[in-house]
Amino acid sequence: MSHTHARQPRPVASERTPLKARKVSFSWEDTPLHWVPGDPFAGHTINVLHLLLPAGERWFVHVYRQVLPLITDERLRADVIGFIGQEAMHSQAHDEVLPHLRELGLDPTPYTAQVDWLFEKLLGDRTLPPGRARRWWLMERVAIIAAIEHYTAFLGDWVLNAAELDRRGADPTMLDLLRWHGAEEVEHRSVAFELFLHLDGGYRRRARTWATAFTALVFLWQRGARFFMENDPTLTAGRASFRDFHRSGRQGVLPSTGDMLRSVPRYLSRSYHPSQEGSTAQAVAYLAVSPAARAAAAAEEGA
Repeated sequence: MSHTHARQPRPVASERTPLKARKVSFSWEDTPLHWVPGDPFAGHTINVLHLLLPAGERWFVHVYRQVLPLITDERLRADVIGFIGQEAMHSQAHDEVLPHLRELGLDPTPYTAQVDWLFEKLLGDRTLPPGRARRWWLMERVAIIAAIEHYTAFLGDWVLNAAELDRRGADPTMLDLLRWHGAEEVEHRSVAFELFLHLDGGYRRRARTWATAFTALVFLWQRGARFFMENDPTLTAGRASFRDFHRSGRQGVLPSTGDMLRSVPRYLSRSYHPSQEGSTAQAVAYLAVSPAARAAAAAEEGA
């Protein structure tokens, strides 16, 4: 087992917070297909989350349930259980957007079938003999999740600060879904990386699986944005290009290309720790005012 090197990445202790799943619900009947007014490309690029996350986060939960018996640190074990609960709710919440898209004339099934195949078959369980081979595949997936979580936390931090979406009059229900989810990604941003350090922590595995995760995310995201633009029934010549993404990033309605590229060397730094990025205080502050999170808390108190 390839454990961490002599100098461990140092977490920021004040950024840790107890994790709990919030049983949110959203009503979509008033949300338009182009929920960023006048900018279908920006809205559809973000809509790719609804296609990727249900299968991806179900996969996270499946892998982590296999890992739970291997965790010897009780605090980390509690964090992983909280992480599992939050990710299960994220998957459900995004999955519930898909019927609304179908009602608006955009059926995502051809794309989601490919995403399901990726997580269930390509990255799913394999028939391997007990011992080294089976553990190797489990550790590969733990490391891939840590790399993906670097980017989900990046996106969470971005959407919490994306004031341009408010200025453009973006649909408030969709914004609340994205910011509730983003806030919880910031809340639990350290869990996947700390689990990887606890079980393996090898730098070569971290770098290799980052390359796998980053390449897959870029490919899937551009493919998803293209799928939405080409199948949007209200657009006659919908298209999606890197130039469009770069332009939208400069305008503030999508993450900027420069910020995304600068996040790469941070993750690959040997001193990297997710707690060094984003703000738990900001995430918790949003969750205190989120309409969906507040309704979930009130329902829990009244139960």
